[in-house]
Amino acid sequence: MLFRQIVDANLSQYAYLIGCQKTGEAIVFDPQRDVDRYIEIASCEKMKIVGVAETHIHSDFLSGARELAERVGACVYVSAEGGADWQSKWVGPYKHVLLHDGDMITLGGISIRAMHTPGHTPEHMSYLVFDRATGTDFPIGIISGDFVFAGDLGRPDLLQAAVGIQGTREQSAHALFASAQKFAQLPEFLQVWPGHGAGSAFAKVLGAVPQTTVGYEKAVSPILQLLRSEGAFVKDILAGQPEPPLYFARMKTTNRDGVDVLGQIPTPEVVTDLKAHSALWEKPGTVVVDTRAWTAFRDGHLPGAIYAPLGKMFPMVVGSYVKPQEKIVLVCEPLMSEEVIRDLVHIGYGHIIAIVPPMAIATAVLLEKTPEVSVKEAASELGSSFILDVRGLSENALGCVEGSCNIPYTRLSTKLAQVPKSKRVLVHCALGGRSAAATAMLRRLGYDAANIAGGFEAWKKEKLPTAMPVVGGCCGGRCHS
Repeated sequence: MLFRQIVDANLSQYAYLIGCQKTGEAIVFDPQRDVDRYIEIASCEKMKIVGVAETHIHSDFLSGARELAERVGACVYVSAEGGADWQSKWVGPYKHVLLHDGDMITLGGISIRAMHTPGHTPEHMSYLVFDRATGTDFPIGIISGDFVFAGDLGRPDLLQAAVGIQGTREQSAHALFASAQKFAQLPEFLQVWPGHGAGSAFAKVLGAVPQTTVGYEKAVSPILQLLRSEGAFVKDILAGQPEPPLYFARMKTTNRDGVDVLGQIPTPEVVTDLKAHSALWEKPGTVVVDTRAWTAFRDGHLPGAIYAPLGKMFPMVVGSYVKPQEKIVLVCEPLMSEEVIRDLVHIGYGHIIAIVPPMAIATAVLLEKTPEVSVKEAASELGSSFILDVRGLSENALGCVEGSCNIPYTRLSTKLAQVPKSKRVLVHCALGGRSAAATAMLRRLGYDAANIAGGFEAWKKEKLPTAMPVVGGCCGGRCHS
C-alpha cells in the first residue's frame, strides 16, 4: 500500500493519497482545488488516480474533487448521509458513488470502509483503510477528516457560528458525542490520519503531530476523557471555540453546490511601474493585498492597501476582508507569488491582476502610513478614543482594557456599526499582529484608526489598568459582539 500525506501548512490541512502498488490505482481524500500536486505525486509513484473521496463538505477551502473528476476522470465518492441539505449537488454529470455507513471502496488490494461520523457536520464520513496484502481483517488506519484530530475533536458549532444556521450547536454536539463513542470502540493500534493539524480553526487544542492512534487519543485527549458524561462532553466541546473567518460560509455553499473548474493557476504580470498603475488600483472593486513585514507596511504602503502577512494569518485576513468578486493586486516577492496565489485560489480568489515586488513600492507617487501608538500613549487616550479589542472572545474573557469593545478580527467587517467613525479608534490584540491587519482594514474604510504596538501583553507588562469583561464580551458595556 502506498500512503502519502499532502500538507498545506497555511491552512493546516492534510489531504491523503492512498494507492495499491500492484495495480497502480490510487484514490485522493479531501484534495484542494489545485490538483496538479496530487497528479504529480501519483505520476512519480507510477500511479493513476482513479478515485477521489470527501470526508465532508468543507468550509475552509475549495475542494478539488470536481477538478480531479474533470482532469483525470476520477470516480467521486461523497456522503449520502446527513439529510437532503448536506448532499453534494454537483456530482450528477460525473462518475460517482453516494456512500452510506458501511459501504466499501476497493482499489486492488486495498479496501476502504465508509463510517458515518456526524457531529462536525451532519454528513461527515470517516474511512477505515484495510491493506489486504497483509492477509488480515484488521484496518491499518482511519482517515478521520474533521472528526478526530491529534488532541481534540472537530468543533460541532460551525453550522451556527460560520454558516448562521441557528439552533444546531447542541444538536451537533450530541451527535459528535455518539460518534466519539464509536471511535472509542475501534482497535487501539489503529492509526488516525486527521484532516487538520495545529493552527486550524476547527478545534481548540490541536497537536502538532501529523497523525496519532486511537489508543493514544483515548489516553490523552481531554475531550475523550468525558465520554462517561454526555452533558459534560457537550458543555466542554462548545466552550471557547475560536471565531471562524467570514469566508467559511461561502466555502461551505460553494463546495456543496459545485466549485468552478480551475484549470491553470493564474499567472498575473509583474508590475514595477507604479506611477502608471497605482491610481487605477485605488478605484472600487480592486484591493491591494500587501504581504510585507508589518514595519515596512506601517511606514509606507499603497493607498487603501490591507495588511495580510504570509503564513496562517494570510487566508484568515484575506478571507475576512476581501470580497470574492474584487480584483487583487498582490504585493509580494515574485519568486513567492505562485505559492501565495495558490493560497488565494484555495479560498476562492482567482482575480489576481498584478504582482508588485516590495522594492517597487518606493516608486509610487503616493504612499500612506499607518499610525501606531505605544500602550502608554493608548492609556492616555482612554477617555477620548474608542478602544477596540480584536482578540478572540475566549481571550477577552480572561481580562481586557477597561471600556474596550471586543470584536474578533475575523468577524470585524460584519460588525462595523459598533465602531464609531466620530472617534479615533485604537486597536489591539494580544501581541499586535491581528490588530495591525484590522487597523489597515479600518483605515481603508475611512476610520481614524491606529494600532497599539505590543497589544494586551505589552499593556499588562506596563501594569496598566485591566478589567474583566461584562456579559456580551465588552468592558464597559459599549457593544455586544
